[in-house]
Amino acid sequence: MKVQVVAAHPDDEILGVGGTVAMHVQRGDCVQLAILCEGVSVRYDPERQAEVRGQSLRAASVLGVSNIITRDFRDQGLDGRPIIEITREVENLIQSFQPETVYTQFGGDLNRDHRVLAEAVMVATRPYAAPFIREVLMYETPSSTEWSSPHLSPMFQPHIFVDITSTLEKKLDAFACYAAEVCPEPHPRSLAALRQRARYWGSLVNRAAAEPFVCVRSLR
Repeated sequence: MKVQVVAAHPDDEILGVGGTVAMHVQRGDCVQLAILCEGVSVRYDPERQAEVRGQSLRAASVLGVSNIITRDFRDQGLDGRPIIEITREVENLIQSFQPETVYTQFGGDLNRDHRVLAEAVMVATRPYAAPFIREVLMYETPSSTEWSSPHLSPMFQPHIFVDITSTLEKKLDAFACYAAEVCPEPHPRSLAALRQRARYWGSLVNRAAAEPFVCVRSLR
């Protein structure tokens, strides 16, 4: 099976779906990671872009993925560009790879880049535009998804869970490649909090660890 993960920023692909990606790799699926924003212009020196790219490659390698595509959209700038521009970029990625399953950010996140990307993916994965896609799933991004408000946007209410008991440590090792993004406890992006989060989601479905998803569409 061909699986495509579409993320706004470097590290989103690990935080939201890292354990599931490792599960796909273990099953022999073909996985592509696509990251649209450069991830440095808002908080870091722009000259660190090459460093962050290297971290993305190392994180993907920990999960067993060699197919990673990066683009240079400005961090926290997707909402400042015409949505058709973002949509066309996503459409090109999807039409080129032709995945059967697509994972992307949750459309109700506090982060506006995540919301814009989710909208672009919804357009790019329309059934008549991409008939090869059988499933579209949205993932959470800790410290963004849970900090939104039901007064502003829909809340993340997952109904699909992937057992990542055997790949949780790989997810944490992959996230650790983004050294500047690893926060001290009790921040949601601390390694301890990420482990606890996976255990919490797992407890809801009688598993030791899980990642949660909202299903947009599934063709069975």
